Amino acid sequence: MTPETLEILINKEDLIPENWLDFPEYGFRQYFLWRNEKTGASIALLEYEPGGGIPIKHSHASNQFMYCLDGEYEYTDSKITLKAGSFYMNPKDHPHGPTVALTKCRLVEVYDGPHYYEKPSFHTDETIGGFLDGQLKG
Repeated sequence: MTPETLEILINKEDLIPENWLDFPEYGFRQYFLWRNEKTGASIALLEYEPGGGIPIKHSHASNQFMYCLDGEYEYTDSKITLKAGSFYMNPKDHPHGPTVALTKCRLVEVYDGPHYYEKPSFHTDETIGGFLDGQLKG
């Protein structure tokens, strides 16, 4: 018997296929590993196909952190390229993007609060998932 704990462990084989959020028009999909409904903080896996990316410059309502597991992912304006083993941090309210996956890539993305002030064009009401500032539960 396992003692009760607040810890979370998710193995790759535990990922539920229907829990992936697909963004086919942007060449990527997202899987939330953890979310805090009160603060908007989250940790997610991102998988990009070559050529996929975010087509516009945008900013976030919290700090954004990314760690590249595989592949190459470029912020085209700043020419910052994440490669396997790269860590990236973008501070709250700092405009960045557009982005493009130079190869197939996998990233871990972390937000320490809500993702956006307003829904960006690359999200839908379904995919934004309550991560707008002001939509948080409290």
